[in-house]
Amino acid sequence: MGRRLPRPEKTRIFTVSNQKGGVGKTTTTVNIAAALAAAGLNVLVIDIDPQGNASTALGIEHHADVDSIYDVLINDVALADVVAQCPDMDKLICAPATIHLAGAEIELVSLVAREQRLRRAIDVYAKTREKNGEERLDYIFIDCPPSLGLLTVNAFCAANEVLIPIQCEYYALEGLSQLLKNIEMIQKHLNAELVVSTILLTMYDGRTNLAAQVAAEVRTHFPEQVLSAVVPRSVRISEAPSYQQTVMTYDPSSSGALSYLEAAAEIAER
Repeated sequence: MGRRLPRPEKTRIFTVSNQKGGVGKTTTTVNIAAALAAAGLNVLVIDIDPQGNASTALGIEHHADVDSIYDVLINDVALADVVAQCPDMDKLICAPATIHLAGAEIELVSLVAREQRLRRAIDVYAKTREKNGEERLDYIFIDCPPSLGLLTVNAFCAANEVLIPIQCEYYALEGLSQLLKNIEMIQKHLNAELVVSTILLTMYDGRTNLAAQVAAEVRTHFPEQVLSAVVPRSVRISEAPSYQQTVMTYDPSSSGALSYLEAAAEIAER
């Protein structure tokens, strides 16, 4: 836990995305962010999933009266005004999602430069931090909804790297090819800098042949991107959000916490 990780030369912005639901997107976002923050890096999590699960796991209030990422995207509120400090980690902050985001897809349609709104907000926030003499952010993680609507497109336009969590089951591979086609489309028309840099295998059950087969197949297709760390199925990881915590603070010595620490270290050292 006391390990220090190298700071990147500039802020690395990750979109954590997979159109398939239930693959561990939010769990991966909050735990890798917490692991990097525990290693002394400045991390921001932006929750653009209307369910607001990342905000819950980080212990951030996100009821309807709270200013959230919805106000940033639709009402041009500054990101600096909605960002909240995570109670368990000094270096971790979060821009929460509220239920208002559920209607944001429709409201974004009529707005000017609708795909670039999140990117602009992040750029302005970076300048605000610099002006106030605060340290720059090392990592930004954007937690997406499981669909390819305008919220996810905003995330892809704001990021320069995509982190794809893949559940070690057969259906996961089917969804992956569709996701990669969509990312290609974004690269071509909206954000040429975007790369799929990281793939993390989640919910790995070492007792089944299927998990090993899926892992082997994903590694064959994406030898550069797949992390060596795999996240096992773990009760501790599932329990942590009910205490409004990440597994890093809930049970730091559990297999889930250790595998996310390992994944975070790999990402930082690449």
